[in-house]
Amino acid sequence: PFIQIESTEAINSMYNFEFKKAHSHFNYLQKEYPWHPLPYLLKGLNYWWRIVPNYNNEEWDDEFIAYMDTTKLLAEKVRDNYNEIEGAFFLAAAYAFEGRLYSERREYRKAALAGSRSLKYLGECKGHETYSPELLFGDALFNYYAEWIREEYPLLRPIMVFFPKGDKEKGIDQLKEVSRNAFYSRTEAQYYLMRILASDEKDLKGALQVGSYLHQQFPGNAYFHRYYTRLLYQSGRYPEAERLSLQILSRIDSAQTGYEANSGRYACFYLGHINRIRGSYIPAKSYYERGMEFAEEAEATNMGYYFYSLLHLGIIAEKQGDKELAKDYYKRVKKAAKRKHTAHERARERLKKMS
Repeated sequence: PFIQIESTEAINSMYNFEFKKAHSHFNYLQKEYPWHPLPYLLKGLNYWWRIVPNYNNEEWDDEFIAYMDTTKLLAEKVRDNYNEIEGAFFLAAAYAFEGRLYSERREYRKAALAGSRSLKYLGECKGHETYSPELLFGDALFNYYAEWIREEYPLLRPIMVFFPKGDKEKGIDQLKEVSRNAFYSRTEAQYYLMRILASDEKDLKGALQVGSYLHQQFPGNAYFHRYYTRLLYQSGRYPEAERLSLQILSRIDSAQTGYEANSGRYACFYLGHINRIRGSYIPAKSYYERGMEFAEEAEATNMGYYFYSLLHLGIIAEKQGDKELAKDYYKRVKKAAKRKHTAHERARERLKKMS
């Protein structure tokens, strides 16, 4: 409890993207407890959350991996000499975060190796959940994603026979429990719960509740800001989505930490669509065009928002009577998107009607 009190402000600063402030607090913890893996795991997470808003950013990879390596080294000593459960928890956590990064970098062999090692140590924690609610976090993610992978990626099912079966419903219940009762894992659990409810369980109402809480608690967190804005947009709550999107662009313009091109392309698309359905074509065009610039900067021109920005610019050009410009935009959609993509199909249909 004493260490929790000492680290509360630092952890809140980290999730609020006040990374220098958090790092300073974590330095103090490191000096007080140089033998324990916790300060090094938290320092690693302080770099991890710099990566989260845009996984294409590899600037912080080396620092993150270095802190995970130190976490593992110290956790092994704790596991062997002091507390097997606590040491195993930190080993499972360090390998899991490391595996997540390797997965984002498409280094799947390294990701699989880190994941299998994380599962090994997670197994040592099983049955000791009463020791700490933190121990439920890894179990919750495994329960959910072990089944999710089997459902979403049939080609991986032969590999999954070597892993225990999961339970998606149980995994969600466990994530909710960690979100309520854990200290160190609470925000990470809420982050995963929000994503799972929104993307996989199609529970927008539940995701909005978690997203609203995270954004209110950590208003400087660019990822939570962007994701909550997306949930508002998907729910048809356009005035709120518009306000938060304009705020994102303002923070990008003022170079606020964590706000970059990836967030900008989301915000611009929402603002473009909201203005287009209002019939405000001039600002809509401006937002779509800026969103495409952000997509090019973020190397995200193979994503749906880029295709639909081109498509909607074509629709606006049609409505304004510029058929040649509209055709040009539709041709660009066909060139950018795969043939089976909905945007490609809609562009083909519009070109046929104009011929």
